[in-house]
Amino acid sequence: MVDYLIVGLGLAGISFCEVLEINKKSFKVISDDSQTSSVVAGGLYNPVTLKRFTLAWNAKEQLDLAIPFYSELEKKLNVQLDYKIPILRRFASINEQNLWFEASDKPNLGHFVAPKILSNHNPSIEAPYGYGEVMHTGRIDTAVLLLHYGKYLRDKDVLLRETFDFEALTLQDGFVEYHGTKARNIVFATGFGIKNNPYFNYLPLNGTKGELLSIKAPALKEERVIKSSVFIIPLGNDMYRVGATYKWKDKSNTPTEECKQELLQKLNTFLRCPYEVIDHVAGIRPTVSDRKPLVGRHPQHENMYLLNGLGSRGVMIAPMASIQLYALIENKEAMAPEMDLSRFTKKHFRN
Repeated sequence: MVDYLIVGLGLAGISFCEVLEINKKSFKVISDDSQTSSVVAGGLYNPVTLKRFTLAWNAKEQLDLAIPFYSELEKKLNVQLDYKIPILRRFASINEQNLWFEASDKPNLGHFVAPKILSNHNPSIEAPYGYGEVMHTGRIDTAVLLLHYGKYLRDKDVLLRETFDFEALTLQDGFVEYHGTKARNIVFATGFGIKNNPYFNYLPLNGTKGELLSIKAPALKEERVIKSSVFIIPLGNDMYRVGATYKWKDKSNTPTEECKQELLQKLNTFLRCPYEVIDHVAGIRPTVSDRKPLVGRHPQHENMYLLNGLGSRGVMIAPMASIQLYALIENKEAMAPEMDLSRFTKKHFRN
């Protein structure tokens, strides 16, 4: 008997594993790598919604937990994951500059929004109206995290690489059993894979497809993230990630020529140097209709839980959501109502 069986090993699954290890709980993980959103993610942690110049939901609380969380993971795995890097919002007009000044005066935004306009000195970028700088930002290398954490769990012999078989899951009084493994609790953290989960597929996780390009641009020489109609994220060695698209109908992980051209068209409106497209990837973000996570206990099965719906801010939300889910399971502490899945469960099961 182990304490937990975790299904899924993206940002959500890794974060919950870490919470369990900190609290000395035993667990096993099942994952088939079918969901790629954590692998292909840009990995930015950014507390400000740069389209509207507003603070993201619970952003400060999330960052206060996430930064030390990834720092401890770096020590544990002996790899660099957290790259501190400013994010510059490229302005398209004088009006956007004025809106930025207004945002910097707001008490909740002042900590993150620098109050002055930065001039552009990079000849490879057209930015006549300059930039606004978002502070306390960075990038988590999610691909490196998933690679090394998977190896860490394999070395501990607690990771099984397979597609979860729901027909092999039996629910007992006080525990669950799966292919001979008994666990006191089961936590599903499979992202868009929730659509194949008969216990939780009633929830409104719609999924949003995102596509990103990797380009090589030796003349660009930019060490900060530039946000315009697309992000340009420096990766080192003249490599940059460009993204992302948002598509609601296509639910495949296959990159498309249409989205590639969309990204290139937007990039070419302000990038003024030669570049070469090196890679093109896609993934389905686990996005929810109200843009909040889906976390909590199944309404009919006492030992079954969900950790999902982290959307496009998974690197920020995952540690906080994992801590709250653990507190719910072990200490019966109420979760933040904004992300408690009961907000949808009550309506569904009433009908």
